[in-house]
This record gives sequence, C-alpha cells and structure tokens, in this order.
Amino acid sequence: MSTVLGASPGERLRTLRELLGLTGAALSDMSGMSKSWISQVETKAREASEEGLRAVAESTGAPMSFFYASPSSIPRDSLHFRKLSSASRVVTKRVQAVYAESYRVSEDILREASYPAPPLPYATSDDLEPDDIEAFAETTREALRLAPDKAIPNLTRAMERAGIAVAPIVLTDPAGEEQSLTQNHFGLSYWGGIGETALVTYFPGSQGDRDRFTLAHELGHLVLHTFRPHAEDPEAEANRFAAALLVPRDRAATDITDRLSLTGYARLKATWGVSIQALIMRGHSIGNLTDSRKRSLFVQLTQRGWRKSEPVTVGQEFPILLWTLLERQYGAKPYVTAAERLAIPPTVLRSIAPMPRNAARGPGQSDAQGDVVQFRRPASHQRLQIAGAPGAVAR
Repeated sequence: MSTVLGASPGERLRTLRELLGLTGAALSDMSGMSKSWISQVETKAREASEEGLRAVAESTGAPMSFFYASPSSIPRDSLHFRKLSSASRVVTKRVQAVYAESYRVSEDILREASYPAPPLPYATSDDLEPDDIEAFAETTREALRLAPDKAIPNLTRAMERAGIAVAPIVLTDPAGEEQSLTQNHFGLSYWGGIGETALVTYFPGSQGDRDRFTLAHELGHLVLHTFRPHAEDPEAEANRFAAALLVPRDRAATDITDRLSLTGYARLKATWGVSIQALIMRGHSIGNLTDSRKRSLFVQLTQRGWRKSEPVTVGQEFPILLWTLLERQYGAKPYVTAAERLAIPPTVLRSIAPMPRNAARGPGQSDAQGDVVQFRRPASHQRLQIAGAPGAVAR
C-alpha cells in the first residue's frame, strides 16, 4: 500500500491530538506550548520547532518519530465503519484517526515479519443477490480453512491465521488509562486489495456473540466491498454475509424452524455462538420464519427481558497475531522499543496489540481457550435447560 509522502509535522501534530482525544487547550496545558503555537503549526502558519515538538512528545509519551511518519493513504470513502447514527462526530473522528494509525502500524508489523497477505475472495459485480452473498460466505469459509457446515470455534484466530490482522480499539488517555468505551461504535475495516494488508478492528464489549458478529460483519465488508465501494446498501449486505458465515444456510435451514421455541434458540446460541436475535433474523432471511413468527419471537424476547440480556454467555475471543509478531521482533516487553521504530505512542501500540492473557505462561504451554470459544448460561438463567448442547460448558 502506498503512503502519502511529505506529511508535515503540523499535520502529524493534529493527528496526535485526534489520536489521544485532546483539544488544543488540553495539549497546551500538558506540554507548556501555547494554544496559538499549536494552532499555527497545525495550519502551517508557522514552522514547528524541534523544541516545541519535543515538549509535546514528552508530555504525551509520543516518540519524535511520530511527527515525521508518513500517514496511511486509506481513502476515507473506502473505510468501512459500523456505528450507530447517534455516534458522536468528535469520537468518530478520533476513532478514524486511531484506525488509520493502526493500519499503518499493522502494515509495518506484518511486512517486517513477511506475513502472507490474506487469500480472500472478492466481489466485483455491481448487483449482488442474496444467493451471491451466501456463496461468498461459503467461499470465505474455504479461504479461512473452516468446515463448511460447523460452528466456528474462534473466528478471530481463523482470520489471523489467514493473514487478516485483528485489533481491538480501546480509547485511552495519554497516560494509558482506559477511558469510557464508546457504545455507538462497533468496528472498522479496510483491505488494500490483492496482496495487501487487511485490518479489522472492533470495540470489545461484554458480549462475545456481539463481538463475533461484528468481526464477521467487517469481514463481509472486505469481501463484498473492497472492489464495490459504492454498493447501494453495504451494511445490509455485510449483515447477510455475517449471518451466512456464522450459520451456514444448509444448517440454518435444518435447525431454525417455524416451530422452534425461545429455549430452542438458546440451545442454538450455545451451538453457534450467535445471539438469539441474530438467529431469528437468520431464519427469517432464508425464508424459514414468516413475518408474523419473527414478530412473535421478538415480542417474547421483550417480555422475558432477553432483548438486553440474553441467556447463554458466549466467551470472548482475543487477538494474538500482532502481539506475537511484535514479541518476536522486539522481545517480551516490546512496546517502548517498538514504539520508536513504528512511530506510535506506546499506549496506542499497547491498545492495538495487547498482550495476550496467557503470555506469562512461557514457551510450549498451551492456551486452553485459544482455539475454542466457551459458551455457558449465566446464573440468572439457571432454569434454562441447555445441557448437551455442543459447545456448552457446565458451570
């Protein structure tokens, strides 16, 4: 992927503010540089002095190399962004800056390691029918080396093995303290095309099924919209793809029937790692559920309080690819050393490539949850019987 050459320190200064969520006044207070100096440098009304940039770098933890790095040239209209219409513009702008820097850094990490580019299928036709999207989901399963008709134990790991970088986005302050997660943003993705880097990012939440659907949705954007950036309804297409990837049509046609109760849907959730609501929509999309049956099921969900808190807990997945490559290149404590080379604040790098929870186990020790997503029912739903459901874990 090409980069934009000749980015000025002023442009990078603005990017740093956006990356860290700082106003000009806040950065002025932190660095001791005046608000007018910051504004004039950003607008190129004056040259950025080495002394001023160093003051900013020291106060924010950014390496000096950040101000001279060439930014990613991701076209804004090609960046796929799953968010609610109520999402704050300020936060959205910050998230876009975080993604752009994440892509630049991920690209460098993957290329340094000579990691293979993803062999994804891709759509080029202007008009895609639902059956076409189903077919692309099937082909994507093949590309990810997944069984054609079984639940995906760990979608994150399958994507990473295929060369797709996955990174969580956790907004932090300059000290690295986690700030409130945005509840209106879900994921972003971009693929430069054949032979290029692909990066999917997501906002980790408390529900593993939501995160899995977000990853599948963003994967759908890579497959369906990299070469079709102006599709009429890309979000609906990506949703269809995600459902088809997670629950293949033949199995959905067999498992999701018009007679299935909510308890039956909970069992299916424990099998597939997909929310009850998404399973209902899946059954409706393939024609197994009538409009009236779908409405009835959603009314029942509301009556039981399951719209906001479904039974059956889907275990969370954690990316490891970027961390593994960083560790190989820079050692067991890579963030500070790698930050200078990759021209990124260490706190941001830590967010992009977090240390896996099992990193302290040492070489040769297995990660019991590395390849299997565990599903269980929370204590508040003990009356729900899901014993014997594949993937269910007794507690």
